[in-house]
Amino acid sequence: MVAAGRITAYEPIETASRDELTALQIERLRWSLRHAYDNVAHYRRKFDARGVHPDDLRTLDDLSKFPFTDKDDLRENYPFAMFAVPRDRVVRVHASSGTTGHPTVVGYTQRDIDMWAALMARSIHAAGGRRGDMVHIGYGYGLFTGGLGAHYGAERLGCMVVPMSGGQTEKQVQLIADFQPDIIMVTPSYMLNLADEFKRREIDPAATKLRVGLFGAEPWTLQMRSEIETTFAIDAIDLYGLSEIIGPGVASECIESKDGPVIWEDHFYPEIIDPTTGEVLPDGSHGELVFTSLTKEALPMIRYRTRDLTRLLPATSRSMRRIDKITGRSDDMLIIRGVNVFPSQIEELILKQPRLSPHYLIEVWRDGHLDSVAVDVELKREYRYLSPVDKEYVANALQRHIKSFVGITTEVRIVDIGGIERSLGKARRVIDKRPRE
Repeated sequence: MVAAGRITAYEPIETASRDELTALQIERLRWSLRHAYDNVAHYRRKFDARGVHPDDLRTLDDLSKFPFTDKDDLRENYPFAMFAVPRDRVVRVHASSGTTGHPTVVGYTQRDIDMWAALMARSIHAAGGRRGDMVHIGYGYGLFTGGLGAHYGAERLGCMVVPMSGGQTEKQVQLIADFQPDIIMVTPSYMLNLADEFKRREIDPAATKLRVGLFGAEPWTLQMRSEIETTFAIDAIDLYGLSEIIGPGVASECIESKDGPVIWEDHFYPEIIDPTTGEVLPDGSHGELVFTSLTKEALPMIRYRTRDLTRLLPATSRSMRRIDKITGRSDDMLIIRGVNVFPSQIEELILKQPRLSPHYLIEVWRDGHLDSVAVDVELKREYRYLSPVDKEYVANALQRHIKSFVGITTEVRIVDIGGIERSLGKARRVIDKRPRE
């Protein structure tokens, strides 16, 4: 793995001064607000109702006067009413799965596509990728932004792309072994599925030529980073994005420091807010991440509430600010008998148990008037022949840690290896069977 070293920027803006960056942000923010107000009826109504106008923005702090945008706004304007350009200028759309209603539809002009490819190239370069590297892409292609976003960025950087997409785990492992790619881009949970397949074939995952992995599309802990890096002998880099803002490439860790994704602030302006009150919090405070797009043409996003919980950190490897590890989402928090619980808290404790694999599932149900929780886990393959007594010891140890560090009582169930569903993309971590109230 690469040690911290000299910064090698892909573009000069990555090391611009804060004053230069602020001036650019104000200029682009004024354009984005005006573009949204003039061309999207939804934004015009919301700005007018709040009593604000794009001309009211004189400093970055003035952005707090403007209304938030959320996923419901996109669904209510389904499919194309949030677009700020005529349909004949939109060259591509992506969309969410729409499992909770209408999908959220995202449009791109050719300039948007070019900007996205450039930022993904910047992200891959920051992660240590270089022209001529072979990049294995295991993100899904199609309406999901991951596959095509990674693909166009890798090609822009000058890499050889293996457009594998998601699924076909056995074939993925075969191609990684045969083609010997330098870089892999996939969800972190699926990377662990690949590790299982390598071990099932009795192939050492650390023996591949892979040196870097860019992992995103779902929250993952530092413990999972350690697990991936140890298993594959690679640098595991955190890649952040969301389709409503652009897709992957909103922020990326730099291989020199690996201390949190650097937000590409020349295109996306971040804020941290109190998720309950909406108040803007100072840098370093934990809260909900909000983004405003600065250069998007087809779908400008003004103060979009991501629901991701994190904090803004000062610049290190680049002159732009970083985000801390995503601790969860304000909309995936479980309230168990009055205790706020995030799946990532339990994942962190599982990964600290040396005999447990990273695969888990949390099940919540109502027992009478009280909530009950079970955590299904699997043993690592090398411990599959543990005696029933030893399995009980492992389960009890995890149960005690959850009680001590999270504050809830759980049932821990060790299931057969492979008994927990393997995701081809984002892993499903929670089944909440409680009645909707």
